[in-house]
Amino acid sequence: MASQLAKAGITLNGPHPWDPQIHNPQFYNRAFAEGTLGVGEAFIDGWWDCEQLDEMISKVLAAELQRHITGRWVFVKHWLMARLFNLQSVKRAFQVGEQHYDAGNDLYRAMLDDTMAYSCGYWKDATTLHQAQLAKLDLICRKAQLQQGESVVEIGCGWGSFAELAARHYGVSVTGITISKEQKALADERCAGLPVEIALMDYRSLQGQFDKAVSIGMFEHVGQKNYDVYMSTAHRLLKDEGIFVLHTIGSDVSQLGTDPWIHKYIFPNGAIPSLTQISAACEPYFVIEDVHNFGPDYDRTLMAWFENFDAAWPQLQDNYDSRFYRMWTYYLKICAGAFRSRSLQLYQLVLRKRLSPLSRYHSPR
Repeated sequence: MASQLAKAGITLNGPHPWDPQIHNPQFYNRAFAEGTLGVGEAFIDGWWDCEQLDEMISKVLAAELQRHITGRWVFVKHWLMARLFNLQSVKRAFQVGEQHYDAGNDLYRAMLDDTMAYSCGYWKDATTLHQAQLAKLDLICRKAQLQQGESVVEIGCGWGSFAELAARHYGVSVTGITISKEQKALADERCAGLPVEIALMDYRSLQGQFDKAVSIGMFEHVGQKNYDVYMSTAHRLLKDEGIFVLHTIGSDVSQLGTDPWIHKYIFPNGAIPSLTQISAACEPYFVIEDVHNFGPDYDRTLMAWFENFDAAWPQLQDNYDSRFYRMWTYYLKICAGAFRSRSLQLYQLVLRKRLSPLSRYHSPR
């Protein structure tokens, strides 16, 4: 392990802030046996620390060292689960809402900005997290070409950030759905008095016809086995020539499954799509009119969330224990490192509805 880490400029118990400090000698056996799951759980248990964990992860991923520490059998198990089972079925759809998004509105109010947007901000002309989130929401509205009086469906509405801004500033009506009871409660509160309806449901149950569609940070929960039904649902919901703006985290490679630690502790049943997988899913239903990648902005967003979370911890610790603090710190910082290394991307796609879905077996003339 030491020799592999050295290739990335990392030294075990070294002097740099990105060097991991090992407190329990059993860490090494755990890392070899359980891969990234064991490494992450050892961090939660206090077996090791790293001042700049985000930078350490960035170096590990940039040097592709994760191939040596993933833990072959743990990864194979998750690959097989993704291949053999529909981990994002209707019956399992609410699991991530209950485990992650219902963790507590106090936590998310403290960590996020006033928009309560829980997705990548757009930092091009922003200097604060709030400015970056407002810029992201407005960018999506402009890409969707929202016009006053139009109807918009939002697949995965979170705490209502887009719905509130779009209804208030663009004069549209918004139907948003979420799988989190906590998100719906706060979204209803924030959007009171606006032409916004928030429903607690799975996207596969949506009905109606809308001028535009938006999905922000939800496609990561769909899973490869459901990409076709997701896209066909969006196609069905849109009026002819309707525009669909899809905002999603993306992987730099096509793969099945997800990191075992993230699956267990943060986003159960998640799956990060590659651009190739997104394009293939879109092809029968939509024309891709624009693809915008601003992945490095997610690094900055995640670090801003960590700073807010860390600063608010004295007020939060009455409701969350020290293990939660270490788990949440690990989550935010390893994700920041992944975007910093460019292993993860942030894609915004502008899609226009095909009038008639193409057959998957069509051939060019």
